[in-house]
Amino acid sequence: MNTITKSILSISLLFLATSCGDDKASQNPMAAQQRAMPLPVIEVPTKTVTTYKEYPTRIEGVVNSEVRAKITGYITDVLVDEGQKVRKGQTLFKLETQSMNQDAAAARANVNAAQVEVNKLKPLVEKNIISAVQLETAKAKLEQAKSSYNSIASNIGYGTIKSPVDGYVGEIRLRKGSLVSPSNQMPLTTVSDISNVFAYFSMNESEYIDFIQNAKGETKDEKIKNLDKVTLVLANGSEYASKGKIETINSQVNKQTGTISFRALFDNASGILNNGNSGTLKVPTVFEDVLVIPQSATFENQNSRFVYTVKKDSSNAMLALAKAIKIKGKTDNLFIVESGLEKGEAVIVTGIGKLRDGTPVEPQKTDFDSVTEPIKAEFQ
Repeated sequence: MNTITKSILSISLLFLATSCGDDKASQNPMAAQQRAMPLPVIEVPTKTVTTYKEYPTRIEGVVNSEVRAKITGYITDVLVDEGQKVRKGQTLFKLETQSMNQDAAAARANVNAAQVEVNKLKPLVEKNIISAVQLETAKAKLEQAKSSYNSIASNIGYGTIKSPVDGYVGEIRLRKGSLVSPSNQMPLTTVSDISNVFAYFSMNESEYIDFIQNAKGETKDEKIKNLDKVTLVLANGSEYASKGKIETINSQVNKQTGTISFRALFDNASGILNNGNSGTLKVPTVFEDVLVIPQSATFENQNSRFVYTVKKDSSNAMLALAKAIKIKGKTDNLFIVESGLEKGEAVIVTGIGKLRDGTPVEPQKTDFDSVTEPIKAEFQ
């Protein structure tokens, strides 16, 4: 037998042996099960979790009072500095009032002259020397003189510009020597009460409906009252120490943006927050008794999300079965399942990249918490 014939015979025998081995394996479920991949499997649980959605926000003091001049004049004194804490009634600016002081002196003299005339006419009327009409006319002139004087005196008082509220002085836009008047478009400064601050943010219409429907309570007022506190993330990425409370939700949709505005209140006893600060609000939503699975147990195909569940075939072999699911929330490591799975259903949690629909597997039951530890209550 030559060399070529021996080679052909050897290959034929090898093919025959391989074919026989495959037939035996197909007839022997245990042999097939031994070749199945051992993979960890969890039972889908239900849990109560809190999700957080993030919204850009702007910070404003609960009171932002513009300080304006009520008369025209030159600034003679600026008695405070930017960022200074002031009390209501504290003098901030002084305006030049010298010319008005002269007018006030003349007006005061007119008052005195009118008073002398009234005093002179009174006894004459009592003696019926002159008519009472003359006295009444003199009294009217006296009141007119007093009114003129009081008007000038008030304008002199307006030359001393005081803080309308307790708070902190903002930017001072005009300094000593500047001419100011009530017609100035920009205020001299703004005094902000930032002992508490408002955080304003907005949701689109769809988000608002989901949010308000999920809140506890029958009426809108009850729902707002029962809302959980919100978290403020500052511009540097750190979380503000105090939690805030949503106080109001606008009753109208903004026609330009299609959004609904919210206002949350934060305590600012530390004074860290300033009027005009920006940040991000993390708004919580509580989901009770919802199905959750690790994100690592899912894969995406054609914009749909899938998991591999485990199913027995007719020979009792365990096979991986791809199953579409719908997600309604997520965290760093978990998905909240809206539909597609049931509580207690077995899901393969790792190694899914090696699987295809119908791949034999050897399920190894694994505790849910050991796969997802630590389970985070904070969602994005």
